[in-house]
Amino acid sequence: MNDATRVIRAGLAPAAKGEEFLRGPVFAGAYHLEDDPEGSAFSYGRTNNPTWVGYENAISDLEHAAATVVFSSGIAAIAATLGVSLKPGDVVVMPSDGYYGSRVLANGFFSKFGVDVRFAPTSDDAQRELLKGARLLWLESPSNPGLDVCDIRLLAEAAHAEGALVAVDNSTPSPLGQKPLDLGADFNVSSDSKITTGHADLILGHVSVSDATWGGKLREWRARVGSAPGPMEVWLAHRSLATLDVRLRRQCGNALLIAEFLASRKDVHRLRYPGLPSDPAHEIASRQMKLFGPVVSFELASRKSAELFLRNCKLVYEATSFGGVHTTAERRARWGGDKISEGFIRLSVGCEDAQDLIHDFSEALDRAYSK
Repeated sequence: MNDATRVIRAGLAPAAKGEEFLRGPVFAGAYHLEDDPEGSAFSYGRTNNPTWVGYENAISDLEHAAATVVFSSGIAAIAATLGVSLKPGDVVVMPSDGYYGSRVLANGFFSKFGVDVRFAPTSDDAQRELLKGARLLWLESPSNPGLDVCDIRLLAEAAHAEGALVAVDNSTPSPLGQKPLDLGADFNVSSDSKITTGHADLILGHVSVSDATWGGKLREWRARVGSAPGPMEVWLAHRSLATLDVRLRRQCGNALLIAEFLASRKDVHRLRYPGLPSDPAHEIASRQMKLFGPVVSFELASRKSAELFLRNCKLVYEATSFGGVHTTAERRARWGGDKISEGFIRLSVGCEDAQDLIHDFSEALDRAYSK
């Protein structure tokens, strides 16, 4: 079965006369629990919920995973992965150009508990040089926000040879764009607030694993720490999965056309999109990605130029996050924490008509440089 079909069918109960296709969310804090609770699938709302199970089964099907655990946010999924795999004295190798929240969590919190955090860039597989003695290799490919790419299979093999586990933050490609578990990763972490659900209306995350034992440890972490998602959010996520293939293919097609347009502009610099044949990461990305994603990054001459460009766009919402059906963009340096220029823009391409977007960008760029 192809993914385009799988996203529509994944996690649904067998057809039964008079039953809905996707059963509604189960709102429960407590369940009937007579006598010995041992063996009961559902006992308390912080521990488990049937709505979670349906979504987790669907994601496991898409990720080719032994198990999936859903969390209240992407950062909760990241914290859980670090929490179940690391102890005081362990070494984690992180991308220095990856998601800022992951770096802060590792270096600002886990390091306080005795975890040694090492950083290296995503490009040129530089993290490979820091694997000696590591317990966990954390990858992000393409990286956020710079869109550098590393060879996941090569790095996973190198990490395993050193006795290290491998986790990949797969938020930028989504389950349809890239399958890290097939490339050798032990953990596949995702912010489902973004491409996977795609409507900018919920916060959610998941971790998929190649060994079901880790699934049990992640569920225990979720229950003990309390990072349980709301059933309504999980149900909305499962409902949104059905359109993932349609949404993402439209977004990726738009992103490539827009990247080609931006490449033609002399006022656009350091353009990155792995789907462009001219992109330095295209060769590696083509080997391990099925779809190149909706995110494009580029630089304008200055902070002023970037702000004027965004202000003059009529079809772009200025907002953080990415992956939704609406095209969004932001001057990423306004948040700090990333080694990027003041004119750096992260663009998340939506499902609008590509030619409308290109016309809008062209006029906005012209206005930004005419001031």
